[in-house]
Amino acid sequence: MFRFESPIYLYLLLLVPALVVIRYLCNRNKMRKLKRFGDPELLKDMMQDVSKYRPTVKFWLLLAALSALILAMARPQMGSRISSEKRQGVEVIICMDISNSMLAEDVVPSRLEKSKLLVENMVDKFVNDKVGLIVFAGDAFVQLPITADYVSAKMFLQNISPSLIASQGTDIATAINMAMVSFTQDEKAGKAIIVITDGEDHEGYALEAAKAAKDKGVKVFMLGVGSANGAPIKMRDGSYLKDNTGETVITRLNEEMCKQIAEAGSGTYIHVDNTSEAQERLDIEIGKMQKGDISTVVYSEYDEQFQALALIALLLLIIEVCVLERKNPLLKNVKLFNKTKPGGETIES
Repeated sequence: MFRFESPIYLYLLLLVPALVVIRYLCNRNKMRKLKRFGDPELLKDMMQDVSKYRPTVKFWLLLAALSALILAMARPQMGSRISSEKRQGVEVIICMDISNSMLAEDVVPSRLEKSKLLVENMVDKFVNDKVGLIVFAGDAFVQLPITADYVSAKMFLQNISPSLIASQGTDIATAINMAMVSFTQDEKAGKAIIVITDGEDHEGYALEAAKAAKDKGVKVFMLGVGSANGAPIKMRDGSYLKDNTGETVITRLNEEMCKQIAEAGSGTYIHVDNTSEAQERLDIEIGKMQKGDISTVVYSEYDEQFQALALIALLLLIIEVCVLERKNPLLKNVKLFNKTKPGGETIES
């Protein structure tokens, strides 16, 4: 696999055709002035020590050296090695509620967007840890298998919306059970399930699922998003969700349910509001977890290749310095280019 670490420098290669055009214009202007000075053939006979081709050779050597230096600045890298490393960290699987009730705006900008921002900030602080992502509503599925690739984690996070699951509702138990089978087999690393929801569990069995996780040494943290006063559910078209009678649906945070699930899962309940307190508490709780050896697969390690290009540029510059614009007296018997006049006379260039 090949790549440039700093491809922005490749734009400097636009200087190469620009310099070629400038040189062409300068040479044309120079020839115009020489024609004004005298007959070109007569001037050539008067300046036999002046080489016609060496200035061009020097120009192209400088141009090649410049190109090599620009490519070196872009830091070409090559490699596709696969390796496995052991690191000290924890495993965290995030179960995010994406039911329509998470579109309520009692938390700015909305319950769902606030949840995504909270998770993104948490992932930014991970170093050697692994993270997985499960989304749920009336059903659940793995959005991102557990990984140490934080860039992918944040990318998948941004694509989350209620439209990912057609079955509406809030089935916390299914999400917890799915998370339990998504961890790796590393037994020493601390494992935690973080459920982000407004607590409106429509299916039941969440307490049983949290207890089962606790029995296997996995803590279940509950992050309750929203307010007890509730808020209407704003839809994509700007209207608010209504029930069968035409009344606007008001969704409220069920803190009691969240606290019970967290207690059953030997975890902590954290209320998410418009402050940063939830973020700080979550970071503290994750920091308390036992760190263990986690196997991490590194798919590619890129080796720097700029040294070869820098060496080529240096050699080209040395050659350019050694090539004189005038014919070298020491090499006057060496004929690089020969031309024959109509009379049979050979001219060295």
